[in-house]
Amino acid sequence: MLKKEVILEGLDCANCAAKIEDEVNKLNGVKAYMNFMNKTLTLEIESEQEYKNILQQVKTIVHKHEPDVVVKEKSVNKSNKKVLILEGLGCANCAAKMEKEISGLEGVEFAAVDFVSKKLTLEISPKVNRSELNEKIEGIVKKIEPDVKVIFEENNSKTKINENNDEEEEGVNKKEIIRLVVGGAIFAVGIIFNFQNWLELTLFIISYIIVGGEVVLRAIKGIARGQVFSEHFLMSIATIGAFFVGEYPEGVAVMLFYLVGELFQDIAVGHSRKSIRALMDIRPDYANLKVGDEIRKVSPEEVNIGDIIIVKPGEKVPLDGKVIEGNSMVDTAALTGESVPRELGPGDDALSGFINKNGVLTIEVTKDFGDSTVSKILDLVQNASSKKAPTEKFITKFARFYTPIVVFGALALAIIPPLVIPGATFSTWIYRALVFLVISCPCALVISIPLGFFGGIGGASKRGILVKGSNYLDALNNVETVVFDKTGTLTKGIFEVVDVNPQADFTDEELIEYAAFAESHSSHPIALSILKVYNKDVDTTKIEDYEEIAGHGILAKVGGKEILVGNSKLMNKENIKYQEVETLGTIVHVAVDKKYAGNIVISDAVKEDSADAIKGLKALGVRNIVMLTGDSKAVGEKIATQLGIDEVYTELLPTDKVEKIEALDAKKSHKGKIVFVGDGINDAPVLARADIGVAMGGLGSDAAIEAADIVIMTDEPSKIVTAIKVAKRTREIVMQNIVFALGVKAIFLALGAVGVATMWEAVFADMGVAIIAILNAMRVMNTKSI
Repeated sequence: MLKKEVILEGLDCANCAAKIEDEVNKLNGVKAYMNFMNKTLTLEIESEQEYKNILQQVKTIVHKHEPDVVVKEKSVNKSNKKVLILEGLGCANCAAKMEKEISGLEGVEFAAVDFVSKKLTLEISPKVNRSELNEKIEGIVKKIEPDVKVIFEENNSKTKINENNDEEEEGVNKKEIIRLVVGGAIFAVGIIFNFQNWLELTLFIISYIIVGGEVVLRAIKGIARGQVFSEHFLMSIATIGAFFVGEYPEGVAVMLFYLVGELFQDIAVGHSRKSIRALMDIRPDYANLKVGDEIRKVSPEEVNIGDIIIVKPGEKVPLDGKVIEGNSMVDTAALTGESVPRELGPGDDALSGFINKNGVLTIEVTKDFGDSTVSKILDLVQNASSKKAPTEKFITKFARFYTPIVVFGALALAIIPPLVIPGATFSTWIYRALVFLVISCPCALVISIPLGFFGGIGGASKRGILVKGSNYLDALNNVETVVFDKTGTLTKGIFEVVDVNPQADFTDEELIEYAAFAESHSSHPIALSILKVYNKDVDTTKIEDYEEIAGHGILAKVGGKEILVGNSKLMNKENIKYQEVETLGTIVHVAVDKKYAGNIVISDAVKEDSADAIKGLKALGVRNIVMLTGDSKAVGEKIATQLGIDEVYTELLPTDKVEKIEALDAKKSHKGKIVFVGDGINDAPVLARADIGVAMGGLGSDAAIEAADIVIMTDEPSKIVTAIKVAKRTREIVMQNIVFALGVKAIFLALGAVGVATMWEAVFADMGVAIIAILNAMRVMNTKSI
């Protein structure tokens, strides 16, 4: 399936967003995921050929629900995307002409001018000459609008786009406030002073038009497109109905309070967006590219593998690379959540997103920006909310049925009682039905539930825990069994040779040398520890043959001799009598020409954090903690006893680990989840098989980010405990919002039906609840109390 993303600029209705997602999912061969917070719709389609047709259908669906929303394609390939600012653009017609002409340029695959944000978004062919294209674009712009300045630097574009978005939101808020003040003042005059009926009615109508005119207009547009059950429709019917039954002040007051609620809601959601944007603002603005003796400030997308970049104090490392010159302390908090800086020097890996603290670093780039750590993390976090938790799916479905049911309930309330209850008047029951309508809007749930999960994912990210979807965060609430891989997860994975035991015909040096030649092609920590002790360059020309025997060891021919290096299984397989060693370390046996040469003992230390992780998991109610290892029974059982682990399985091959996970899976309860925690490189099959795969130490590890559902950027097992705490806090707040919103609405629906609640109370039951629920959801991002 191909993945495409479209931006829905101007989308501000969560209920509409849910309807759009539902309808797009009904299109043939399309899977769709809506991210209301980022205003993006992710489409999974079968082929590129169908995309244009599908995009057109998506636009039709979007415009049916929200005619003012602008649908724009988001470039999947970040390196081919350019964003330019057209400073001083003041003519919408001119903007349309620019877009048409720029779209026709050779090498331009997509061009869109957003008149509101004065932004030109381009997708260009990788082969195009960028400087020539820039000149052509500037020529077109100047020809149509000579006073417009084209800003090409993408770092400026990014900053100004964010500023523009903020300014646009502030501008909308200012207009709302002006309307509220003017409309509210006229309403107050009508309430305070005793005017004649016709003048009083005139004042209330003027106030209503100023405050609610736009809401009524949007309701009419919605009805014209067949979208009857919208919040604008509910508010319009309720308030216009109030005028018809003679309750003029209440009609205006409801619309007034509705707009106040909307304003607070927009401010709260906007604040939440900014908080998450600030939290994930790790994207580098520029790179200092070294070209000969000159330093050029360029966009990170323009830097290639092998280029040399300079990172000065206070700057972000823009791309992944290796330090070739300089020493400095770097702040890794944006990626790892760790507050303690780490030192970088020549030969060390520098990852994009690190912040250089003091020295100047010269770095050779090892990855394109699109493949860099910061790019992958941003993509992962920003798209996390597309994978919805069951609670979110339920609320979206619930909202679809809830509003029409309440509307028809209100209709029945208005018509049936006056016909069957003696003495009942239509005006009384119509008023009650109108109160019923005001309460019925499901905004509190539709906005606050996804916002809660989004905040939970953001809060986890702040602590160096990347969760790939709301569904995985929610699943952490039902963890019954946590399965740990041993090496590199519970232990440091830093192996050291602690003992060398040669047979009579061999020396320590010979035994190490044979083992070093056999292990020279391996990157396993055990092999690296042997090569470290050997401390010489291995002459690989002497290695005539090399074979890795999975789960056993290595067979190599060196200088005419057959070398076997591995565990006791390898010795048994080759029928070689070997010496048993009673130790807690890992034993590497060595045989030369089928003759046993001796063994090397290698030990791996347990992480200081591991015991706290096991205690924390048990405190959270995790029933069973299991350790899987390929190591010997003695080593495995010793570590399990030391840490307080419930079950341990030793001497396992990777396929054996999958079988153990399946056996544990068969024992769990219906809702229970199994978490597997591994290094994300050797454990990909097990990570995929577990309900939730957690990759440990994902900092810079592509395999970890790809294979796991949750990536812990540090090497601390206790972050699993933190992740579960964040998940529990998120669910707690989400459930609070559901119970609070539905509870208050149910109470006020009942009070409205029996005539106790007026429209004033109904407004609180709608907008007041929405504001409180949104503010409550925003608490999830505060991780200090976790």
